[in-house]
Amino acid sequence: MRDVTYSMSVSLDGYVVGPDGGFDWTAPEPDVFRFWIDEIRQVDVHLLGRRLYETMLYWETADQDRSLDDAEREWTALWNPLPKVVFSTTLSTVRGGNARLASGGLAEEIERLRAEPGEGEIAIGGATLAAEAGALGLIDEYRVMVYPVLVGGGVPFFPRDERRVDLELLETRTFASKFVYLRYRASRTADTA
Repeated sequence: MRDVTYSMSVSLDGYVVGPDGGFDWTAPEPDVFRFWIDEIRQVDVHLLGRRLYETMLYWETADQDRSLDDAEREWTALWNPLPKVVFSTTLSTVRGGNARLASGGLAEEIERLRAEPGEGEIAIGGATLAAEAGALGLIDEYRVMVYPVLVGGGVPFFPRDERRVDLELLETRTFASKFVYLRYRASRTADTA
């Protein structure tokens, strides 16, 4: 069965975007961007909330930008054909790329995708969508790229729902002597599933 992973950049104080909705502090250094490229290679399908989907639309036409460097071109070549499922209550259509609107609820969509053949991961992007998946006990791995910044509020990586989830540390890495990657697997017990 394919794993469901939640992986995003986060400020040291735990936010994916700041109180003003900004995330300009998440611009990755070359070694971090290389890491994201390598990670996306492991993904078979990406589930996105509306806001992240709209943010990532840039990459659908980025290959036309002559100023892209080789790493950005490589990312675009991997991202564009990747199947994407968008969860939104406000969009009636999605445009560009290999994206479709979710036809059912999150749990049903994940169950259907897990039943399909494939070795790659089911990635979740967007804190709100991930919070829903986490509340349903559907996330197998949490992957956090911690940035050395305190933003003081905004959208938290982890929801504040007072739900306990025990985690097993699988990996840590340090990048450019200032970014820290943490990878955890959710423990599956009667109390946390």
